[in-house]
Amino acid sequence: MQKLHSIYEMVNVEESVQFLQSLIQENSVNPDGNEKRVAEAIETFLASSKLQVELDDLGSNRANLFVTYPDRKTEERYLVYSGHFDTVPTGKVEWQHDPFSGEIAGNKMYGRGTTDMKAGVAAMILAMEYLSRAGVKLKGKLQFVGTAGEEVDGYGAKTVVQKGQIDKATAMVISEPSENEIYNAHKGCLWLEITTYGKTAHGSMPDQGVNAILAMNELINALLMYEFSYTPHPILGHPTLNVGTIEGGVKTNVVPDQCSVTLDIRTVPGQDIDRILKDIEEMLKGIAEKTKASYQIKIINRMESVSTKESDEFVQMAVRTGKKELNLELNPTGVNYYTDASVYQPHLQIPTFIFGPGHPKLAHQPDEYVEIDKFIESIRYFMALAIEYLGEK
Repeated sequence: MQKLHSIYEMVNVEESVQFLQSLIQENSVNPDGNEKRVAEAIETFLASSKLQVELDDLGSNRANLFVTYPDRKTEERYLVYSGHFDTVPTGKVEWQHDPFSGEIAGNKMYGRGTTDMKAGVAAMILAMEYLSRAGVKLKGKLQFVGTAGEEVDGYGAKTVVQKGQIDKATAMVISEPSENEIYNAHKGCLWLEITTYGKTAHGSMPDQGVNAILAMNELINALLMYEFSYTPHPILGHPTLNVGTIEGGVKTNVVPDQCSVTLDIRTVPGQDIDRILKDIEEMLKGIAEKTKASYQIKIINRMESVSTKESDEFVQMAVRTGKKELNLELNPTGVNYYTDASVYQPHLQIPTFIFGPGHPKLAHQPDEYVEIDKFIESIRYFMALAIEYLGEK
């Protein structure tokens, strides 16, 4: 095995920073995503590379991207590095730094997507490119999968699964923000839009109508008393439920005939999402009988929780690699947000963890940034992990 410290010399900090800036400067806010622009920027960067690049055009200026390490000997071990290309909107709060500039101040690069998660995407691609330039020949298969649509519905990852494009993968790392820590578990989510329907009447004669807001109030009170059926997870703890929005009524003096709420339920491994849906349906049936209102439930988003045991060989290898090569003291833990792993892991059933240079608390925030030294460190980590897991010829 080549000495990794000599391979790390292939990491060009200036080039790495400029590459990340080029991705930040592509506006891929979702909706509408426009992830194809990011994929094409990566294609341009890798134009003279030995890495194999394949763009999967999804239409409407959206795309997934596959970058594959060349000359593999076997697929007995097949490591997937993955990240998404879309970002959330910049918000209404004014930024101090142009969100699409990749502006640098000290050790920080600012911009929408720096933390979540273009720095992670760039780091994985750069790790593969620098390994290739160093002439490292891997025994197994190494592939980067970049996806569209993670911030809304996991559209890109779902397409990858539907097409069976990585079905032979044996391990996966997703470079969502973790401050270069290992997250081997994360919660899932169930987002619901629930609407109650009543009957309008004059506000002075409420008994002549059916008040949809009062029916919704019955549901909210029932939800506040609701007890999930679950076993506490050793890392993620317990599930949560948040009433995120509420809208109803047309005028003060009119009995409202419609009210809608959105719910954000975060689940832990082992929970039965269908059981939660059934329980809420039963609540609504009872409320409908009592109030004479009707109702509708719409699933906005459903993502599974993810967990790989800390004792798993791949996770333990990842911990050892960090200590041996970069003197990182990695302590696997969990996080409340969800990732494309919610789509991949139930299908692939392979060890998966999150490792990325961004800071979780900066995700979706104004003046989002990534620390440049963390970004460079993550490139080196992804280089080391690929060699450790796949081995050299």
